[in-house]
Amino acid sequence: MKLRLTKSRRANPRRKPTDLPSPPTRDRTVDARLHVLDHLVVDIDDKPVAVVDDLELTGIETGTDIDPDAPPPRVDAILSGNALPTRIFGGRPPDSRLDRLEWNDVDRIGVCVHLSVEGARLDHLWVERWTADRVIGRIPGARHAAE
Repeated sequence: MKLRLTKSRRANPRRKPTDLPSPPTRDRTVDARLHVLDHLVVDIDDKPVAVVDDLELTGIETGTDIDPDAPPPRVDAILSGNALPTRIFGGRPPDSRLDRLEWNDVDRIGVCVHLSVEGARLDHLWVERWTADRVIGRIPGARHAAE
């Protein structure tokens, strides 16, 4: 059964909220462009970690037609990095410029993509740690809160 959502300002008086199908409990179909790409990634403590720039998929080959009977592709990782210049000027950033966050670390998808791990243990934040230690830490008074 397919559920068609419309952008109507008025609710349908014939349809009750209990008429909607229950969400799947095992695998969930997600529209990557709508629910994942360009969303904020937060760690287990709700601290921002990254923004989803791309997804790494398995089960499909680039440049080939997709067989209609083939199983759907699976997400392996979230790719994040400095993708803004390539969106403005075109092209694709090299794989070495993108950081990889394992899909197994994703806890849930909501307004943000929530991880089940602490952001401090991810290699993705090394630039922020380096900047905090080497640049910000050398500013007088930067290591403690103002009194």
